[in-house]
Amino acid sequence: MSWRRLWAIVLKELRQMSRDRITLAMIVGIPVIQLVLFGYAINTNLRGLDAGIVDQANSAGSRALVMDMLATGVIAPVAHADTPEALVAMLRRGEISIGLVLPPDFERRRYDGRQVAQIMVDGSDNVVQSAAAQLAQVPVDSSVPDTRAPLVSTPAAGPISIVSFYNPQRRSAVNIVPGLIGVILTMTMVLFTGIAIVRERERGNMELLIATPLTSAELMVGKVLPYIGIGLLQVTVILALGRWLFTVPIHGSLLDVYLAAGLLILANLTMGLLISTRAQSQFQAMQMTFFVFLPSILLSGFMFPFAGMPQVAQWLAEILPLTHFLRLIRGIMLRGAGLWELWREVAALAAFTAVMMTAAILRFRKRLD
Repeated sequence: MSWRRLWAIVLKELRQMSRDRITLAMIVGIPVIQLVLFGYAINTNLRGLDAGIVDQANSAGSRALVMDMLATGVIAPVAHADTPEALVAMLRRGEISIGLVLPPDFERRRYDGRQVAQIMVDGSDNVVQSAAAQLAQVPVDSSVPDTRAPLVSTPAAGPISIVSFYNPQRRSAVNIVPGLIGVILTMTMVLFTGIAIVRERERGNMELLIATPLTSAELMVGKVLPYIGIGLLQVTVILALGRWLFTVPIHGSLLDVYLAAGLLILANLTMGLLISTRAQSQFQAMQMTFFVFLPSILLSGFMFPFAGMPQVAQWLAEILPLTHFLRLIRGIMLRGAGLWELWREVAALAAFTAVMMTAAILRFRKRLD
């Protein structure tokens, strides 16, 4: 073995990597992204969960209990309602994660040592149920008398019950399987279309496409359409296996499930097309896809609680289509919400698709360079 020839090969590889900006970005970018995400953005201690409050007692004691719960930092009030039924409707629409109900006879219940409050939890997210347990430990302040009742000594605390909606057994599969639909579609759809245009160049088909009267828009749309059927087939397989192996329910409309999946498929396909117009090889396209997939799976709320992330990380997560799809699919499958009730997520996915498709069409040129 010639060490001189070996060293020449090593230098050649180093020079080649130095000219490949995508590889250089992965060498430095992946450790930085993972360090920042896991060290800064990922936080399993939930804070600021959206909460709705029904205080039918409106007494000094009930207000003190609400303030004590807010002081924990676990919940943040975003809505007040008059009835528990209104809170249930908010839970179904995904507007709140936790509902707090204090009955009209709060003071009498506190004196008798009975249940004084009820915490309603969106059980479609198991982490939220764990956070609700912290609220149930908040003691009822017995030092605040009811001005409408005789001054008598009362017990130190009354029980606070937790009612879990949509997944009372706290089965992990019920929470994970709907999310897996989004994760699998993100991974496959972006990758498939990410190499679509590059593959045409590498196989020599781009010369044929250049000679055709196809416009850039027609070529882009034509590349997307076949994969929509593939994505819907994947959704069918996941739903069937989830139902058969894990008994995952579908409380909402099956049509809404497929429509929501279709929105994510289109968003991911257009993002893959944009990557394809930038990549110079199929390997580069796969590398760039990894940069999309890693933040999506970590920041969307699939693996780690969305509410535990700092505000900046939440803003970044709102750009990712998987974040909105998880809210959609869990709302439809687990909470029985209609697609129209989750219109904000639908609008976000539609807007993302339009922006990505427009950018891909503008970047694509029917030429070989």
